Amino acid sequence: MKERRRRLVGRVTSDKMDKTVVVTVERLQRHPLYGKVIRRANKFKAHNAGNTARAGDLVRIVESRPLSRDKRWAVEEIVEKAHG
Repeated sequence: MKERRRRLVGRVTSDKMDKTVVVTVERLQRHPLYGKVIRRANKFKAHNAGNTARAGDLVRIVESRPLSRDKRWAVEEIVEKAHG
């Protein structure tokens, strides 16, 4: 069976919670009337089981079952560690 869960890549903006990180995913969208390319961002709370991801890391998150009121994503892998 083919894997149907969505995967997104974004930057960790907050790691202050236990086993949870806030990931900001940016996308480019063209304005419908003026045609200018606009940068849009969405924030997702993702499960970070071993508290491995830190603020500034680039991570891949995968859709999962609801883990809490806000968490519906889980950190799949750390693509790039933050500098410093």
